[in-house]
Amino acid sequence: MDIYTIIFLALAVFIFLRLRNVLGQRTGDERPPYDRAARDMLRGSEGKVVPMPSPSIDPTLDPTLGPAADVTPPSDRWKNIAEPGSVLEHGLNAVAAHDSSFDANHFLAGARGAYEMIVLAFANGDRRSLKDLLSSEVYESFEAAIREREKQDHKTETRFVSIDKAELIGAELRDRSAQLTVRFVSQMITVTRDKTGAIVDGNPEKVADITDVWTFARDVGSRDPNWKLVGTGSGQ
Repeated sequence: MDIYTIIFLALAVFIFLRLRNVLGQRTGDERPPYDRAARDMLRGSEGKVVPMPSPSIDPTLDPTLGPAADVTPPSDRWKNIAEPGSVLEHGLNAVAAHDSSFDANHFLAGARGAYEMIVLAFANGDRRSLKDLLSSEVYESFEAAIREREKQDHKTETRFVSIDKAELIGAELRDRSAQLTVRFVSQMITVTRDKTGAIVDGNPEKVADITDVWTFARDVGSRDPNWKLVGTGSGQ
């Protein structure tokens, strides 16, 4: 074996050890990566999920972890979100007791983004985006409306002027499902046209005041940090 062969072998071993130190070794315990939609949202591109805090493990749901600590929430925990002693405050405390990382302001910021994405995706007939944001029941309802619109050869154009308010009006924990209800007050322009371009509904020059009441849900016992729309309605 000549000197050049020995040098190349030594260099190969050195590179292998450096790569091993940098990349690590798989143990089989790594968490699965975020799905593509979540990665898009984190990069600030056209994400398809509502980004929320990751859930924590609730000891009351796992007897091997022992009882949960009885911690009294601070009195200003829901400042500007819920009135002290209100039903909403009690609901938020129940959600937070099962997910210590829950942040109401973070949730509302994500809900605002999801509201706009869902409205625009519905107007554009973007089924792929809607599937990632809606529960199966709500998706079926939205998809049926899109299908009927396509059957009539109609197209809807929607433009947001503003989202003036997004406020929590309800919170509860049903078994392992956290359900948060948000009232959205917005202004938008919506018009539906037929295949000739004639207007069949709405007005492209009129700004409409819209109030929607939507409920989002997430399994607090799941590793999936994403909330999905499970109910829609209108309100004053």
